[in-house]
Amino acid sequence: MESENKYLLPKQGLQDLILALKTAGYLVIGPKIDQEAIVYDEIESIEDLPRGWTDLQAPGQYRLKKRDDDAYFGYVVGPRSLKQYLYPPRQLVATATRDGQRWEFEAIENVDEKYAFIGVRACEIAAMRVQDRVFLEGAYVDPLYAKRRESALIVAVNCTMAASTCFCTSMGTGPRCNNGFDLALTELADAFVIEAGSEKGEKILRDLPSSPVTTADLDQEQKLQQQAVDQISKTMNPVNLREDLLANLDHDRWAETAQRCLSCANCTMVCPTCFCTTVEEVSDLTGDNIERQRNWDSCFDIDFSYQNGAIVRDDVRSRYRQWLTHKLATWHDQFDQSGCVGCGRCITWCPVGIDLTEEVAAIRGNRE
Repeated sequence: MESENKYLLPKQGLQDLILALKTAGYLVIGPKIDQEAIVYDEIESIEDLPRGWTDLQAPGQYRLKKRDDDAYFGYVVGPRSLKQYLYPPRQLVATATRDGQRWEFEAIENVDEKYAFIGVRACEIAAMRVQDRVFLEGAYVDPLYAKRRESALIVAVNCTMAASTCFCTSMGTGPRCNNGFDLALTELADAFVIEAGSEKGEKILRDLPSSPVTTADLDQEQKLQQQAVDQISKTMNPVNLREDLLANLDHDRWAETAQRCLSCANCTMVCPTCFCTTVEEVSDLTGDNIERQRNWDSCFDIDFSYQNGAIVRDDVRSRYRQWLTHKLATWHDQFDQSGCVGCGRCITWCPVGIDLTEEVAAIRGNRE
């Protein structure tokens, strides 16, 4: 087992980490309980963290429950992802101001936010890489996403448990964080194993009250990480998945699922990689000042496919098929990778419990 760059951080050292990040000018975002769910939000201290709480997840079900211990990160993933900070639901992208007979236009290309994210899981790091591919590596770069992503600091947490909706092992995205972080934590019974993954992380780690890690610590870390792997029961084989889906666009399962689907867009709102948006222009009462806003949208919205006076996907069947085949198949054509990271959010937060892994298995004829 590798011990290089790994140290032991006492539980109270987590408070030192938060203070160090705030001192460095970061707005610290971490897990906290809000409206009976564990969500990302601004935190001030370790007292804000969901210590001693866990989440119970199943298709269409999410509940909080007290743990038998005081673990800070003894849960899986909640309804919010880092997407809401790096690619906000509502974003001002341009303004127009009338001065007499002239209009002055300004594109918004800078942001002030400098985030430090605590509690980021491996599937969420994978989701950020997917969005990096979408917004940073193509012909057109999103300057607002780029600014936020460049300044962000990632404190990851290796999963030591899994929900019944998790399938990150199938997608090769977890549950252990292998890269893409500045610092990574594994929560033991009375301390954290902490690891630096970047120069920024190393600099912060030097100022924390850490101590050398022991072989016993590393053994415990490995057992806890393997525990998460062993708890994952859901699977979806990605091999030939694109071909299998595109060869079955007229499968009866699409219509069967459409009978259950509410077309509510919950799955796309909680998904950490979905990026569909719409743009609207909002004027003040004088008509002299106009803001162009970019807002999250969804392919489940019936108006999303409006073109040339008609709705292209005018039934739930076609909209669900569009979402699933884009996420798992044609995303490869656009971005050379899948749009799914196996976090299971779309399963948990579907009001009627539609499970995309079951849908895929049915379309494949249960051939995994």
